[in-house]
Amino acid sequence: MPAPTHIRTHPVTTGGVDMRLPWWALALPVLAFVALLALIVNPSDAHAASGAPALAHVVERFQEAVLR
Repeated sequence: MPAPTHIRTHPVTTGGVDMRLPWWALALPVLAFVALLALIVNPSDAHAASGAPALAHVVERFQEAVLR
């Protein structure tokens, strides 16, 4: 038994989806890229943190918590 077919009364639109990005969706990646590029070009501006490394500090706190 064949099923009845439906005929389209409205023509199919062939246009693309009209989407607009907010201004910050383009500005933030560009800003991050420029900042990283500036660090690569002039690495003397990138200073390491003084004192013990953060990972060593975290491991030390973890050991103290486990040994208690």
